Amino acid sequence: MTAGEKSQVPAADATLRILSHLAAQRGPVPASTIATALGIPRSTVYHLLRVLQERGFVVHLPEEGRYGLGVAAFELSSGFSRQQPLTRLGSRLVEAMVDRLGESGHLAVLHGRDVLYLVEERAPRRPSLVSDVGVRLPAHLTATGRAMLAALPATQLRALYPDAAAFTSRRASETWTYARLKAVLAEVRRTGIAEEAGEVTGDLSSLGAVVLDHVGWPAAAVAVTFADDRVTDDIRAAIEAEVRGAAAELSRRIRGVR
Repeated sequence: MTAGEKSQVPAADATLRILSHLAAQRGPVPASTIATALGIPRSTVYHLLRVLQERGFVVHLPEEGRYGLGVAAFELSSGFSRQQPLTRLGSRLVEAMVDRLGESGHLAVLHGRDVLYLVEERAPRRPSLVSDVGVRLPAHLTATGRAMLAALPATQLRALYPDAAAFTSRRASETWTYARLKAVLAEVRRTGIAEEAGEVTGDLSSLGAVVLDHVGWPAAAVAVTFADDRVTDDIRAAIEAEVRGAAAELSRRIRGVR
């Protein structure tokens, strides 16, 4: 190893430690707190945070003087998901859930402001869904997306949706705002179940629940999609129970919070 290579190793190690530390927090934290927690000189922390911010791995909240994970960090998480661990662990759970309910189910992860579908299990004699494997949809419109967004700290949520341009809609008559999103997510947190009704595909609704990792971060979400006219209150209660159970079991399998 050359002298030049040696000088780069400590910086690489410190950078990874900063990212790991941020990933373990419930929300953005001050640079000084990072420096103290990791025993890294404050000037070095500020320098590395600036580089990470330029690359999109870190977002700076100037009004609060805090730093949190950026969209590029979510992309790394999604890359991990695309390499199969969550898919392999979750596919059997979704398949069993669909068999018991007779309704279609899926597993998705958060990818920036989108959800990326990893598993799609279609029930017999049920319509095809737009949420096929590899498809991305706006997170705020889907049950899986709302389940995961509701588990994010408020500061991270605001960083994802800084203004009106961050929102899209599949219905021309519909307008989304940050205030509306907060109200929707507050209900998700209250009930533990996320719902969307005809906002992705008309006449179809979905119920979803979040899969949390070991620090309580949304690793994925499980959902079931069904036709509104076929679902009674009893069937809906059964769907909610199955979705909650599948999400909790997947959280257990990845050693997450249940």
